[in-house]
Amino acid sequence: MPEVPPVPGKASLAAAVAAVFADNGPLARAVPNFEPREGQREMAAKIADLFEQRGVLLAEAGTGTGKTLAYLVPAILSRHRVLVSTGTKNLQEQVYAKDLPLLAGALGVNVTATCMKGRGNYLCLHRYESFRESSEAGGEPARHWLPLIDRWASRSQTGDRAEIEELPEDLPFWSGIAASSENCIGTECPRYEDCFVTRLRRRAAESDIVIVNHHLLCADAAVRQSAYGEVIPGCAYAVVDEAHQLEDVATQYFGLAVSNHRVEALVREGGRCLTLDLLLDTPQELRRSIDRIRERALTFFGALALSRPGARALEERVRVDPQALAEVAEEGLLLAGALDDLEATIHLTGTPPAGDGGAPLHEDLLGLSRRAVELRDQLKFLLRADDPDYVYFLETRGRTVVLRGAPIDVSATLRELLFDRMQATVLTSATLTVEGSFDYVRARLGVDGVGPVGLVRLPSEFDYARQAILYLPRRMPDPRSPDFADAAARETLAILRRTQGRAFVLFTSYATLRAVRAIVEPALGFPLFVQGSAPRSTLLGRFRSTPHAVLFATSSFWQGVDVTGEALSCVIVDKLPFASPSDPITAARMEAVQLQGGDPFSEYQVPLAVLTLQQGLGRLIRHRQDRGVLAVLDPRLQTKGYGRRFLDSLPPAPVTRTLDDIDAFFG
Repeated sequence: MPEVPPVPGKASLAAAVAAVFADNGPLARAVPNFEPREGQREMAAKIADLFEQRGVLLAEAGTGTGKTLAYLVPAILSRHRVLVSTGTKNLQEQVYAKDLPLLAGALGVNVTATCMKGRGNYLCLHRYESFRESSEAGGEPARHWLPLIDRWASRSQTGDRAEIEELPEDLPFWSGIAASSENCIGTECPRYEDCFVTRLRRRAAESDIVIVNHHLLCADAAVRQSAYGEVIPGCAYAVVDEAHQLEDVATQYFGLAVSNHRVEALVREGGRCLTLDLLLDTPQELRRSIDRIRERALTFFGALALSRPGARALEERVRVDPQALAEVAEEGLLLAGALDDLEATIHLTGTPPAGDGGAPLHEDLLGLSRRAVELRDQLKFLLRADDPDYVYFLETRGRTVVLRGAPIDVSATLRELLFDRMQATVLTSATLTVEGSFDYVRARLGVDGVGPVGLVRLPSEFDYARQAILYLPRRMPDPRSPDFADAAARETLAILRRTQGRAFVLFTSYATLRAVRAIVEPALGFPLFVQGSAPRSTLLGRFRSTPHAVLFATSSFWQGVDVTGEALSCVIVDKLPFASPSDPITAARMEAVQLQGGDPFSEYQVPLAVLTLQQGLGRLIRHRQDRGVLAVLDPRLQTKGYGRRFLDSLPPAPVTRTLDDIDAFFG
């Protein structure tokens, strides 16, 4: 068994970590083809120091540094419970199923870990029992899937739906039987003790490493004041991997949203309670209250959808116009009144008269009442739309109508709910700096003021001078020109013919994707996959297994995608990925910068676009043997003064403006 220096106290943690990464240390002896990397050693040493001294460390670790092992080794040897938050479920699974077992074996130590997903991934036993007794269980698709779920639920130790590989991602009734915080009735639940989430929370509280993703991290923080929903145990040490995603995720979870689907779910829950004969009195009043909510919701959300200014696309988000909102506010307040009435009705008809000595209000009715109150309060807040710290907007997706309020600045919230609660926090990613500076990320995430802040930049281990070239076309029209899509299509075809396909073509909008596809697809001669034609994981699998494939995609493929080897030998980006100033959140944040006397474009839009471009181009080189072409078709990279800020932040690959150099590179 490998000999790891003991860790009797914090003073020896740095030495123990250094010994693990030594040339002849436990990792070199136990891990096949392990290569000691200076960047990895430096990052691990910095984290060991942080765990001893406390504070916050921002660590930009270029691709190939091996940052996962660099933070897991000090986490394991620290003998603290360490929270690890990742950007994706895939990285969660990698840490839990691959990296931790590898390190436990190499170090000869016992490491306990729990992988925690969002509550909606787990089955609620109480809700499932109720669903099995409902009329919905006798119809399709429930009748088809229930036998499979029955067999799985009876033997599962986790209740994680991912264990059922055949289960469709969009199973219609899953939301009704999931252990989401909205469904949860907490300790009142008759299945609380054997609940999968309760057991998950207890396992995590006894684990050395607790692995979550940013969505659960922020969702959990958002419900921390509630008796329902919190699942992550207390941890004083945290590592936030892919930390560049944290602001976007926090914006989503620290905001408020009321939608027609959310009200419909409440109405369905009320109907379920009626079928279970839970009331101690006649159910007519409850039924009338539920019907009133349904009617008020139809009127309110219909009026809300019609309040959008001008003719708009079916899928969009539009900043709320105060006058338009005022015109539908009366309908919204009537809906809030109906929700208030439901809560009162439940307690009047569901509670026995004083002194009767009867049973207390049924737990499912308590849950329905709590949901109605929460929905009412959030709706009233959104209708007032008067908190200057929030931006209010309307979102439509098909038949879904959502009224949202999002925080303009999440830095204070992250500081209060995350950093202030930790003794030590590591924020790491391959993309945290703009032109070598952490200033943008420090301000957006609010890490200042929570103790000492350490900074470390570790360059990529890859040899970009040998492994890649950056192609910038000599002549391209302005991206806002109607001629841009045609020119982009021509350049894309010319590049793909030289790379023999094997490429991601990343777009900043669906409109340009569709326009370029219409020209490229008939002339390409290679298999073409397009985002939206299949689930993301399916498209990636097909791309990896299909020789000379090309993938056209937008935002969701700019990060968190890993394809090694010759299958991906080129990444083409159509335009610099500036956030649209018409987006409500972007507009509000730009206004906030301006109110503080800053330049919104230079201080917000450019840094954000630089980090996004770094992520997109970072899809190409994922291994020491990878080689390929990076191409950016946007001429502003060469014609605008801010273009230098982008170029200075990109991988140090040789720049060419000649297509023949692509032939020579592969030749």
